[in-house]
Amino acid sequence: MKPERWKNSANKLFQYQVGFTAPPHDFDAAPSDFLRICPDNVGVHGRMLHVPDYRHELSERADQFHLLEEFVYCMSNNGADVCGQVGTNWVHCQNRTPAEIYEVCTRISEKYETPFHMAGYCVVEALRHIGAKRIALNSVYYWPEWRDGYARFLKQAGFDLAYVGNFVDQGFFNTQQEVNDRVWIFDGSLAARSMKYVVEQAGDIDAIVVNGMPNFRRADGLPERIVSLDRVLEANIGIPIISSDTALYWRIFRSLGTTPIGQRGQLLSSLQ
Repeated sequence: MKPERWKNSANKLFQYQVGFTAPPHDFDAAPSDFLRICPDNVGVHGRMLHVPDYRHELSERADQFHLLEEFVYCMSNNGADVCGQVGTNWVHCQNRTPAEIYEVCTRISEKYETPFHMAGYCVVEALRHIGAKRIALNSVYYWPEWRDGYARFLKQAGFDLAYVGNFVDQGFFNTQQEVNDRVWIFDGSLAARSMKYVVEQAGDIDAIVVNGMPNFRRADGLPERIVSLDRVLEANIGIPIISSDTALYWRIFRSLGTTPIGQRGQLLSSLQ
């Protein structure tokens, strides 16, 4: 159980305390991105999963799935109020269904008295929240095994996928290796061009899903994720964008019972 001392708010550094974990061998932007859209009474703590010689294989994630529970256990001991897991692929790496992932999150949350949210499942929750039925999956940098695995997961959740494709499918790169060599960071204009292409291919849809957490360089060279871009991108295409980062942050805010600051895309703005 969570240590008794954390039930006394006077013992906490921040009124709302959030723990994040990300795939091994990535310096993840989620803690920084989330904190930028939070009021001052929110604190963020990160913990990497320790997997030596990690190569971003789905089989590795399947083998190390138990580390997610260890992460929540540690964060609960540290006084986190909610835990967020970055990395969309973890929900399908063991071929689990959405119902099974819901059971995993519920069990861990109850065991450690700390809500636990997986990014890949938060997308499903966000789509249901906005009433989306027919969607497109913009798989951005995902290679085929990842793309197809998450498409399966969304279909199992009951969504009609009008389009599924990554940057290679969309014609922006010739090979997956070219995409991988960018290390998840792309030219700033690619975000808008990719969304436009997906809308043109998908036709009448309720939302675009963006899996993973791609980064797009702005004019001064700083990489930005979809949470920083969705308001402008949504204005360009006229439909909601449910990305893994935005959905995860939205779900965390709901568990905390607080709201983001600043002007945000449709999903986060629904909390304000």
